[in-house]
Amino acid sequence: MAAVRPLITVHSASGAPLPDASIPLPAVLTAPLRCDIVQSVFRDISKNNRQAYSVNIHAGKMPSAKSWGTGRAVARIPRVGGGGTSRSGQGAFGNMCRGGRMFAPTKTWRKWHRRVNVTLKKYAVASAIAASAVPSLVMARGHRIGNVPEVPLVVEDSAVSGSKKTSQAKDVLTAIGAYDDVEKAAASKIIRAGKGKARNRRFSMRRGPLVVYAGGNDQERAFRNLPGVELCEVSRLSLIQLAPGGHLGRFVVWTAGAMTALETIYGAGGKRIPIPAMTNADLGRIINSDEVQSVVKPALRPPQKRLRKKNAITNIKALEMLDPHAASLRRKSAAAQAASKTKRDAQRASKRAVSKKFKEQGSKFYGDAMAQGDVCEDGTFGL
Repeated sequence: MAAVRPLITVHSASGAPLPDASIPLPAVLTAPLRCDIVQSVFRDISKNNRQAYSVNIHAGKMPSAKSWGTGRAVARIPRVGGGGTSRSGQGAFGNMCRGGRMFAPTKTWRKWHRRVNVTLKKYAVASAIAASAVPSLVMARGHRIGNVPEVPLVVEDSAVSGSKKTSQAKDVLTAIGAYDDVEKAAASKIIRAGKGKARNRRFSMRRGPLVVYAGGNDQERAFRNLPGVELCEVSRLSLIQLAPGGHLGRFVVWTAGAMTALETIYGAGGKRIPIPAMTNADLGRIINSDEVQSVVKPALRPPQKRLRKKNAITNIKALEMLDPHAASLRRKSAAAQAASKTKRDAQRASKRAVSKKFKEQGSKFYGDAMAQGDVCEDGTFGL
């Protein structure tokens, strides 16, 4: 983590490190990373900018309809009155009817907003700030930081505040190696799927660098036209920008003033820095340490697998273990039955051969008789 480097290098607008301009690592960058808290808080606070919607309270209830009651062999759904048109007699009002209301019509008094504990929100923001200083998390989120000299990335104040045009802002980001992430965001711009494209949010694009500054907002005009780039004043850091989608690891470009201000915003006299529940989160190392292994009970042996009891009536091997003589008699009986079956099969085959031969002789005699013809035609009767 970032805690292994107690000093952070400050870079100039040209990308070169400034000599004797290192900043001590703010304590908030060592806060515990709690992705569960970040995701929970992000999900709840994201619901607080929703606009209430509902269907018209009279939708599907416009026609004059009344149930016919019972005794007419039809459903008791309200039916349109009148006559002379196909609409008369049709069901109305129900969600199963054509032109009827929807099931459970939406209301504007739904519970749209969520109250989030202030302490949890501060904890989540601190975790998101700390995660932005971990290069592996920043890369895992998809940011292009291959040419960035170090993470967290700090530039001098004049490099950001002195940028009055977009071209100057582009040159600054290129010099510090952050423009690769801007190009990635620009290449990801696509037309949104669904109806949102017709509701003033036609395009969808990935997030790029977040520029955090301190003081005035003169640089807003210079950076706001770069695709994916967002700006935020250090005292107004939001979880929506630090962890978009509830995912830790936003690529942040800090100004020197903003990084210095973190020491006053968090810590003594400011917001409380969360304390990690464990000083060492490597559970495998803790469990396998000599201190733990010396006091834990030895591993239990797995229970002995017992053989399944076999029935001596159906299994001859089990019978042999109980009564070898009975098993021998059963084997002799089985052998005698097999020999008897073989003898019967041989006798049956012999009888079938004799019967087949007899049938063949009968068929031959009948064929010869049919070939001889009628013996009574000449009156000699074959004499």
